[in-house]
Amino acid sequence: MKYGEKEIKEFDIEKDLEIWPNKHKKNYIIKITLPEFVCLCPRSGYPDFATIYIEYTPSEFVIELKAIKLYINSFIYRNISHEDSANEIYDTLFAKLKPKWLKIFADFNPRGNVYTTIEIDSNKIQKK
Repeated sequence: MKYGEKEIKEFDIEKDLEIWPNKHKKNYIIKITLPEFVCLCPRSGYPDFATIYIEYTPSEFVIELKAIKLYINSFIYRNISHEDSANEIYDTLFAKLKPKWLKIFADFNPRGNVYTTIEIDSNKIQKK
């Protein structure tokens, strides 16, 4: 196994999703584009490809970029739906970073004449 494959296969969200203190108290937006997202269809096992767009206003923490890359790449071996993958990414980042605002936009490539996008925006979710 090559070192990159090993890093991705052994990625542990609890110990490897590195976050750093946010040194800036003003509101600003961080935008991250991940154009090579791959997961496996839970029904067929065929690969699904997407671009994942992450935007957030940090509070106490920011995400380390290599860590988010490895996390996103770890989906390559997982059978997971479009909806579940987008929601897991949102839930994981929201729980770890506790941002002031977070938006995930998952733009999946068409497959079988179906084109899917999923947007989750913390400003649009009803708080309970």
